[in-house]
Amino acid sequence: MFTYRHDTLSVTRGGLSRRSLLKSLSFGALATGVLSFRDALTLQAEELRRQGRSLIVLWMQGGPSQFETFDPKPKHENGGETKTIQTAIPGVQIAEGWEKMAGVMNEVALIRSMTNKEGNHQRATYQMHTGYVPSGSVKHPGFGSAVAHQIADPENDLPAVVSIGPTQGAGFLGVDFEPFVVNNPGQLPSNVGAPVADTRMNRRLGLLGQLEGEFRERGAEVGVENHRQLYDKASKLVLSPETKAFDFKDEPAEVQARYGDSQFGRGCLLARRLVEHGVSYIEVRSNGWDTHQDNFDTIKRNASQVDPAGAALIADLKERGLLEKTVVLWTGEFGRTPRVNPRGGRDHYPRVFNSWIAGGGIKGGQVIGASTADGTAVDHTPVTVPDLLSSICKAMQVDPTHENISPLGRPMKIVDGGNVVEELFS
Repeated sequence: MFTYRHDTLSVTRGGLSRRSLLKSLSFGALATGVLSFRDALTLQAEELRRQGRSLIVLWMQGGPSQFETFDPKPKHENGGETKTIQTAIPGVQIAEGWEKMAGVMNEVALIRSMTNKEGNHQRATYQMHTGYVPSGSVKHPGFGSAVAHQIADPENDLPAVVSIGPTQGAGFLGVDFEPFVVNNPGQLPSNVGAPVADTRMNRRLGLLGQLEGEFRERGAEVGVENHRQLYDKASKLVLSPETKAFDFKDEPAEVQARYGDSQFGRGCLLARRLVEHGVSYIEVRSNGWDTHQDNFDTIKRNASQVDPAGAALIADLKERGLLEKTVVLWTGEFGRTPRVNPRGGRDHYPRVFNSWIAGGGIKGGQVIGASTADGTAVDHTPVTVPDLLSSICKAMQVDPTHENISPLGRPMKIVDGGNVVEELFS
């Protein structure tokens, strides 16, 4: 009989090592077949779920201009009218309007050499959200759902995936990892409140179970099972006291003020609260970054909401001891053209753009890669979308090559290729 000693179990950044696992489990159990190594890996997965890791994606829908965010070019005509400000990283400047983010840059790894080939909104958004280039014959699960599938605690009453605004669905991973969409962060979602008292609702659910049992006996087993899974998940959420995480009534006014009185600000505050309640993936969406015209004024307005919220989120997670186990990613689907068009805008440009990442063991206070002086190409250290997602997997202690099997029996890795950007961790 084997003994599992949790207090002596060693977990490294890359996960539970085979050596430490075998030290924590009786060798005799493995040798005699009482516990197979597959069972041991299952225990590893369970250990990761107990760690309570989370991923927050701050999604800038439309493709934010790198020149007016975190890779300004004030000494070149392509930089336009944008001025620069100093950051907490000595010698590193970002665009004016991001003063709050400048103050927390010591926690951030800024990637100025993102590069891709997809310049269409739909295709690039799909790739950034799934790890795959779109294919007409396959619908891939969302990256957030795939990560949550690996690390989410199945006993948590709250959804494993929450999105403030629309995002990619879970696909064949099922309803347990389908995004729960919140449209009004800070308030209890209207579809969460129980329509009747708990005891009465439980009686109704019992009656529903009886009716489903009769239907199952008539040959509708698959349909009943899918329906029951959905209702079980919904009723668990409705009846749970954990739903208080969605309501800001207990959040101090000064904390709410730091995030800002905006949809995005409230979304970031909700993200922090959901991390505290064990939600594995949260996405907060900011719209309006497709600046084909009026680029400079539009980004100033957008930054006035995103800058304080993003900085408050990082600082708040750090202060509460949550940043080490929470990865925060800021990105859009691509960047904008170096040349300003006649309408005062910038067009789609996937060849080079910027993102930033913080937390989860990522080394902050550094810049990864660079664009050329005119901003037209990557100067060094190119980072592709698969590279970025593979690096996030490492920070989350998830294997990006893990294969999920589709209903047609096709194995699909979490990320299609890519290499970890080791500089992020050193």
